[in-house]
Amino acid sequence: MYIKFWRSYGEDKKDVASENLSPESKLSVELEGGKGKQAEGNTRLYRAACLFLTIICLVLLLVVIILSVKLQTGSTVCPERAETAAINRQSPPFAPTCSHKECQALFPNIQPQYRGCQQCADGWLTLDRSCFFLSTFRRSWDDSQKICIAKGGGLAVVTSQRVQSFLAMQGKMQYWIGLRHKGATWTWVNNTVLRESYWADNPLEGDCGILSSEKWFKASCTDYTYFICQVQL
Repeated sequence: MYIKFWRSYGEDKKDVASENLSPESKLSVELEGGKGKQAEGNTRLYRAACLFLTIICLVLLLVVIILSVKLQTGSTVCPERAETAAINRQSPPFAPTCSHKECQALFPNIQPQYRGCQQCADGWLTLDRSCFFLSTFRRSWDDSQKICIAKGGGLAVVTSQRVQSFLAMQGKMQYWIGLRHKGATWTWVNNTVLRESYWADNPLEGDCGILSSEKWFKASCTDYTYFICQVQL
């Protein structure tokens, strides 16, 4: 009986104490409970944001690794070069070609636009694959040939009507060309025999050839006149 009395008395005391709390105390307790719930919600939101950012970082890292592997193992051949190489592999190994003279005869109106690294020096005239130099001073045939050799060539060799017309149009004087009489034949300085000639009706007498306007004349090799040098590209 005594124990039951004290239990009931203690519970009654607690109920009375809770009922006797002031409104301010009750509000403080309720606010503390609300703050606890809000802090727990913020923690969950922070954890979710960290997890999201971690996933993004892992995805970016994976992309960087894949790109690095592709760059290291990918082909280093440019697409244009690869396509050109494929076309060359499909073409026959020995395509038919023509010599410079044959192509020029087939396509006389086409002039080459690119001459590689070699070009005529200043003061020289360009025609096809040759450079021509028209002197402004006079020398004998032998001295003229020596000067032309020192320039890397020799006296001009007229092998076609095209070269003949070109030099005749450029020159206003009489010029030594690389033609000389040896034995019974006229021979060029490159040791080829004269085949196509442009002698005047009265070419005079001599053992060396002179270009004058559209015609050739003969003269003594010791005479002094202008000369034309030729260098092959």
